[in-house]
Amino acid sequence: MGRLIHFEIHVDDMERAKQFYGEVFGWSFQDWSDYAGMPYFGAVTGDDKELGINGALMQRQSAPPEVGQALNGFACTMGVENYDVTEEKILANGGTVAKPKHPLPGMAWQGYYLDSEGNIFGIHQPDDNAK
Repeated sequence: MGRLIHFEIHVDDMERAKQFYGEVFGWSFQDWSDYAGMPYFGAVTGDDKELGINGALMQRQSAPPEVGQALNGFACTMGVENYDVTEEKILANGGTVAKPKHPLPGMAWQGYYLDSEGNIFGIHQPDDNAK
């Protein structure tokens, strides 16, 4: 029990955020605003037969994180097949590097980015040869 089953990403500009996550990770969105009583879009992050969870983009209710602020909440990390291609998509769609690509020796490549809304997220490419 207690397994993570849903996530929410707080955003200032819903259309910009949907474009960012749609272009970078291929997510699709479902309008659940009527249920939530605010702009709220369910994020379908992959096939239900694959490991992972779905979540949502929701309208930010307070000030966004300050640039350079230390992370003070959860960070979501997305598994990717090709780290470098994904990084190119992130940067081309308005994201920026928060912590550059680095090896998790013998396991994977990891890095952290700011999305179009100033939120930190990670990407992770499994690679037994990372060093």
